[in-house]
Amino acid sequence: MLTFAVLILLAGSCYYDKEEDLYPGLPGSSCDTTGVTWSGTVVPLMASNCNACHNPAAPSGNVFTSTFDGLKTAVNSGIFWKAINHEAGASPMPQGGNKLPDCDLRKIKAWIDAGAPQN
Repeated sequence: MLTFAVLILLAGSCYYDKEEDLYPGLPGSSCDTTGVTWSGTVVPLMASNCNACHNPAAPSGNVFTSTFDGLKTAVNSGIFWKAINHEAGASPMPQGGNKLPDCDLRKIKAWIDAGAPQN
């Protein structure tokens, strides 16, 4: 009986449930959110995911992600984060597509939490 109890304790103590530790090669498992900037991080993410539909020439939803002022307006209203994070109260973006990768979302959130500076 004592042996069984020891085995149960040992088996339970080996449980690892952090995906980053279990699968270190997965996309987003190593996400550096330090040093996130408008020009170096956010602009490329907007260009590859948002600007085709949200620019002055194609003003989908009257939201512009191709300019700092346009995106800052959407960020300040709260609609931008809700949309890209697929939260209630906003149309999920990208429209008809999957949510952005977790690491990209964490980078954008770090930028927003820093006050969404134009750096």
